[in-house]
Amino acid sequence: MMIDRSIAAILTGRIQPLGTRAIESGIAKRAHRAPVRITRNGFAGDEQGDRQHHGGPDKAIHHYPRDHYRAWRAAIGDHPLLDDAGAFGENVSTTGLIETDVAIGDRFRLGTALVEVSQGRQPCFRLNLRFGMAGVARQMQDSGRTGWYYRVIEEGSAAPGDGLTLVDRLTPSWTIDRLRRIFYVDVGDRESLAAIAALAHLPLRWREMAAKRLQTGAVEDWGRRLDGA
Repeated sequence: MMIDRSIAAILTGRIQPLGTRAIESGIAKRAHRAPVRITRNGFAGDEQGDRQHHGGPDKAIHHYPRDHYRAWRAAIGDHPLLDDAGAFGENVSTTGLIETDVAIGDRFRLGTALVEVSQGRQPCFRLNLRFGMAGVARQMQDSGRTGWYYRVIEEGSAAPGDGLTLVDRLTPSWTIDRLRRIFYVDVGDRESLAAIAALAHLPLRWREMAAKRLQTGAVEDWGRRLDGA
């Protein structure tokens, strides 16, 4: 499978108060024109308000397809955030590449850096606060329009117009969409859960979640993450 795309936007954000509770968040990001340095923890200058659940080496860079913006307009209306890239707090925006195309362990040359797909996004209630409406996070999870995260294998830099080129595939059958379906749709697929628990380059937290579900038969409560309650 050959994938060679052009980066439409590179975005980073500083911590700012979000919503009526003034929760610290870096979800509001600005676009860059010049090259931005990529380190093991992501783009230089990008910040996260909750480092326990956001950021870190396995979630260094968030990629969100601009392809999804049309579907979001149909779902929630002509929200002004959808006028430009960055509505969902993404660091990288492209077209022509979505969750059914990209798999865990895919390695891309992102500008001069080498990055590896680590996991899909697990949306949280901060999206509801960002858009000023309930249910946006649930719609993201249910629709599969989540985007994905990269870990950084080789540091470098990237700018809009640079290439995003697939250079290796470690587990091409484990697409971002397939992983989401097992966790949130086909929640009792024990054979797939066992395979996920053994997927070495998936972050430990996801593997432990699969193993725990196998052991207990219970599905996690997503309410606090998605609704903030």
